[in-house]
Amino acid sequence: MTVTPAKPDRPKADWRLISLLLVAGVIAVVVAANAHLVWVAVTSQPDCTVQAGAMTEGGLQPARRAC
Repeated sequence: MTVTPAKPDRPKADWRLISLLLVAGVIAVVVAANAHLVWVAVTSQPDCTVQAGAMTEGGLQPARRAC
């Protein structure tokens, strides 16, 4: 008669849950990155670029004074 040693009671990893959480995390990161890019694009000031011939005594000036 052979006696097998008792295995410690370790909880099994629920691979389905782990993979779903991993996929959800990746999707959350992608959505957050895209939201950040949209936010930066909407809040940027594209009119604040140097125009040709905008030289003053002090050098170049922005297209609008508010910039």
